[in-house]
Amino acid sequence: MTHIDTAEMYTGAEEIIAEAIEGRRDEVYVVSKVLPQNASRRAMIVACERSLSRLRIEKLDCYLLHWPSSHPLEETIAGFDELERQGKISSWGVSNFDAGELDRVVAIAGEGRLACNQVLYHLNERAIEHAVLPWCEKHDVALVGYSPFGQGEIARPHSAEARALQEIGTSHGATMRQVILAFLTRRAPLFAIPKASRVEHVEENAGAGRLRLTADEMTRIDRAFPLGRPPRELPTA
Repeated sequence: MTHIDTAEMYTGAEEIIAEAIEGRRDEVYVVSKVLPQNASRRAMIVACERSLSRLRIEKLDCYLLHWPSSHPLEETIAGFDELERQGKISSWGVSNFDAGELDRVVAIAGEGRLACNQVLYHLNERAIEHAVLPWCEKHDVALVGYSPFGQGEIARPHSAEARALQEIGTSHGATMRQVILAFLTRRAPLFAIPKASRVEHVEENAGAGRLRLTADEMTRIDRAFPLGRPPRELPTA
């Protein structure tokens, strides 16, 4: 609930976050992302400094490469290393990387360096479960799911899928959104970063943390929203 996700490409967002966290820096975990075109060692330093200036903080808790870059990965990781040495970031990660790309990161940086991989993950898009989730479990890397409620309705009203979520929620005194979040964070590496544009959203999201689904309930959701075949490329939208 204290994880704040932003990026240099989200125009104006870092300035707004600066206002929101003023005087409360120690209460939040701030993550920003560098654009792929700025992922050379030298450009990353400048990009990070700009983000810190807009956020009005001295250090990022985690800094991510927004998606794979044309710059050599060795150079990008060297940039992360330099930012750590300078005390401008506490950790680093990637976003939208598939298992093969994650293998390259570990081959260059070594085990235990990569903090997380941020990926698209919702009930209708579970591609990461084929290879990326097992990879992150094996390497003890956090897997942060963005857009956990998709871009629209996860389940059509009155459909069998919606009924399954509603009935599970009713049995726990929970909402459909809370059931979805509980399912998407059911395994150790999994985190979710749902949008919260109103206080009511924040309170609803927080309630999901108290929800514990049974094995039968998770099986029911799994059947209602089948995994599907492994994709050729990791989806990003």
